[in-house]
Amino acid sequence: MAFTRGRPSLAVSAAALLSVVLISFLAGPASAQGKTGQVTVFWGRHRDEGSLREACDSGLYSMVIMSFLDVYGGNGNYHLDLSGHSLAGMGAAIKRCQFLGVPVSISIGGFGGAYSLPTNQSALALFDHLWNTYFGGSLNDTRRPFGNAWLDGVDMFLEHGGAAERYSTLALELAKHNIRAGDGKLLHLTATAHCRFPDDRVKEALDTGIFERIHVRFYDDTDCAAGFSAAEWAKWAAAYPFTKIYVGVPASLQAAKTGYTDPAALRRAVLPVAQKASNYGGVMIWDRYFDKRSNYSGSIKSWV
Repeated sequence: MAFTRGRPSLAVSAAALLSVVLISFLAGPASAQGKTGQVTVFWGRHRDEGSLREACDSGLYSMVIMSFLDVYGGNGNYHLDLSGHSLAGMGAAIKRCQFLGVPVSISIGGFGGAYSLPTNQSALALFDHLWNTYFGGSLNDTRRPFGNAWLDGVDMFLEHGGAAERYSTLALELAKHNIRAGDGKLLHLTATAHCRFPDDRVKEALDTGIFERIHVRFYDDTDCAAGFSAAEWAKWAAAYPFTKIYVGVPASLQAAKTGYTDPAALRRAVLPVAQKASNYGGVMIWDRYFDKRSNYSGSIKSWV
């Protein structure tokens, strides 16, 4: 049977145009509103979450944070806990992520208790360790687990401590080295805070005003047991107007004890409120293991 191609009718053309408009609207309302939020994910807490390279290759994330450097501040001991992930090939994976435009940071702190910065000296010692082990330092006797790959930033994820801790000293020292030697890329300085404002564990450091972004954890906190709090969000956004503020969410019910917000509710009720802040930055996902199973980030990415 012969098929004859003719000029489409005006009615068909109009219908096609309307379909394109509707699809564009439904697929990405955040983009339509001029919002360019990003999705950050924590990686390194589960051996079965897949590789770092796989996380970056997924196309879901604009930043990956390795977690955690969970021992520091005492007797010169340091420990990187990546939940049994092999370090072999990790440097190549980091470079792959960076090639794709996905910066990789390291988070300090975590859920253990073997870390503190009680003095300026301990803060400067931690800086030296970070700089020479993961960034542009060049001490000959320093073991570099990722070879000649350099990370892109430092995140502070503090579960204990207070105003007496010297994280502000660490932040200021990192800021002095904000341009990574060699390729001129910025060193991203971020913090992951509890939802109730202020978070005394990291407040002194944040008050330096030099942090690029703050991920506010609207989960696993008695003040945010129900999830997102518009009142607390407003406090964070107002207190740090020159810092990008992220909505921190668990990727599934199993990822947190309290505060889970399903993707539909996040799209419908949370993001429209968060995006009103001029310094809204995006969404932080905890964590890659649960996100890989729930596809939470895939469900919200075009709305962020």
